Amino acid sequence: MKAAPSRVRSPHPRSLRMPAHPRPLSHPRPVPSLVVIGAGPRGTGLVERIAANAPELLAGARLDLHLVDPHPPGGGRVWRHDQSPLLWMNSMAEDVTMYTDDSVECAGPVRHGPSLAEWAARVRDGAETIRLDPGTAAEARELTPRSFAGRRLQSAYLSWVYDRAVATLPAGITVHEHRRRAVRLSGPRDGRQRVWLEGRRQPLLADAVVLALGHLDADPGPGEQALASFATDHGLTYLPPEFTADSDLDALRPGEPVLVRGFGLAFVDLMALLTEGRGGRFTTDTKGVLTYHPSGREPVLHVGSRRGVPYRAKLSYGWHGEPPPLPRFLGPAEIEELRARPGRLDYHRDIRPLVEKELGFAHYHRLFTAHPARTAVDWQVFEEKYAVCAPGSAELDALVSASVPDPADRLDLEGLDRPLAGLRFPDGEALQEGLRAHIEADLARRHNPCHSPDLAVFLGLLSVYGQLAPLGDIGTEWHGFFSYLASGPPGPRLRQLLALSRAGTVRFLGADTAYETDAERGVFRARSVSAPGLGVEARALVEARLPEPSVDRSRDPLLRGLRGEVRVTPAGLLAVHPEDGRVLGADGVPHPRRFALGPHTDARSSGAFARPGTNAPAFRQNDAAARALLRLLG
Repeated sequence: MKAAPSRVRSPHPRSLRMPAHPRPLSHPRPVPSLVVIGAGPRGTGLVERIAANAPELLAGARLDLHLVDPHPPGGGRVWRHDQSPLLWMNSMAEDVTMYTDDSVECAGPVRHGPSLAEWAARVRDGAETIRLDPGTAAEARELTPRSFAGRRLQSAYLSWVYDRAVATLPAGITVHEHRRRAVRLSGPRDGRQRVWLEGRRQPLLADAVVLALGHLDADPGPGEQALASFATDHGLTYLPPEFTADSDLDALRPGEPVLVRGFGLAFVDLMALLTEGRGGRFTTDTKGVLTYHPSGREPVLHVGSRRGVPYRAKLSYGWHGEPPPLPRFLGPAEIEELRARPGRLDYHRDIRPLVEKELGFAHYHRLFTAHPARTAVDWQVFEEKYAVCAPGSAELDALVSASVPDPADRLDLEGLDRPLAGLRFPDGEALQEGLRAHIEADLARRHNPCHSPDLAVFLGLLSVYGQLAPLGDIGTEWHGFFSYLASGPPGPRLRQLLALSRAGTVRFLGADTAYETDAERGVFRARSVSAPGLGVEARALVEARLPEPSVDRSRDPLLRGLRGEVRVTPAGLLAVHPEDGRVLGADGVPHPRRFALGPHTDARSSGAFARPGTNAPAFRQNDAAARALLRLLG
């Protein structure tokens, strides 16, 4: 994309006016400058917090605020308008907000604003005037609070949030938008920083810099490099981990088998683009059964993963009754105790037991209070005994067995995580039928309020994620488990998956899928433990996942250029101070002028957007960073 020239955008034109009687010339103090690299949702959220806190902390002083991003502000790259209308969000419209509320524990002022659903209603009612393309405008008119919006509509919401945040900045703050890529950051710890932009000879001078880079492309790891080299040597197609909307899918030929590694949200996007995106269509009969009608241009997708099943469907019902009082066993006191321990924390030894205890508490609190007929003792009796049982202990198992008669009502996190463990299917067709039965059962459960303890566990997951944020890099297992249970696809997507399976357009490979190369035949090969006799070969392999955040392997030249200057965690993340997001140097000392927020840091927060009323970590982080920046710049 050709970089557009820099432009100045002032929310208050009067801030550029000269006084009627100019004062004698002197040597005024230079206007402080803040450069935010990345103007997508995280950068936009930071601007909103700067606008909220500036009246208190900047006290009318001037500030130049530079926003650097080659993509339009608000949506940035991932949420830009220019992508397929077939791509959806995976959260209901009422569960997506860019605004703080009374649940957020932050020092700055709460400024309420509309969720995506509320904003769409205002657009529909004419309370907000915004120019939308016909397709997006039609979607806004039909959106309900429990709809899953398309990404184009979310892009429009983010653009509106950005414009509103800029408009509410105090008069002394001038916004400069640079539709360019930042390629290098330099400067002394005790002096102004220099931000070099692609295609611009002179750097931006900054008194503080924020890296709000979002999801970044990365060079392939050793295993991926080997697969790419094999594909090149044998004339095959290999698509590495990347943002699906930017993948070149034209190389995947109609009718040919394609091996797919990954069964999460990236696979769902791939599935949509290679089926409806190639002219196929879905119809529903009078009994509500969905059928897929191929166009003939689709490849056949053979999908597998470690679990062998798709992420759990999003819950379709709302909360009623008494919520579990969270946090209970994993709260601020437990986090402070963990932070005080010497050495690196071990997830399985130090953290997972507390996570299991917290999720179990949420589950059983809901079961005992909302479905008491399915329990054998009073909640108070159970809670008192539950509190003293160690996670995974025989005492806990005995307590649950005696108190919850039906095993189906007991929380089995291991069974949820690995539903195909120990199952073997005699052939490929039996595997397809078994997987379809699993998906149908998951859909039925996730849409039935009789299983409302599942929703309590979801709330427990959100609570745990928020509590774990200050611990930094705790490995990838927790994030994967959270995404699998709490951040799965909308139910309609899994119904489409079932229809595609019945049509033969998608084939399931099973659990612990291994992907190999066959040099003699010149193909890729996949096999799984779920059907030992099943093996599939193909001339194309797709990695259906985003690349793991990595400072060392990132293709972002600015981030990679900081290697050696910054502390990088064992998982490859940029280490930041947990209180305000200051970047830690290689010596572990926070940099006074450099900050970082987002998935490339060890303070990453759950999901792309916040759910109202959940004290979301992203809001707390943005507010703390904004206040630290304003104190520094004021």
